[in-house]
Amino acid sequence: MGNQLITAENERIKSLFHSLERLSSSLERLLSSRKPTLNGESFYTDEELSKKLKVSRSSLQDYRDQGRIPYIKLAGKILYRASDIEKLLEDNYREKFG
Repeated sequence: MGNQLITAENERIKSLFHSLERLSSSLERLLSSRKPTLNGESFYTDEELSKKLKVSRSSLQDYRDQGRIPYIKLAGKILYRASDIEKLLEDNYREKFG
């Protein structure tokens, strides 16, 4: 078994480079969609939360007006603390019976 020169033309090396490129692309997509946090807390915008909960933005407005959903209004922009939304969903979870 002699020494063998492995070049970029080797199929195993090509496969390795291709896998690394796919991994790099996946990481870039993941990091670009990452939301920054403030003291470990994430926030949703009105648009993000409506998509996440699959409700209209006017429904969110109704929930705010009725005091059913906590929110922050900052310079005219509505923000929802992720932990508040998770707690709200947990507190209102109803199991299906029979």
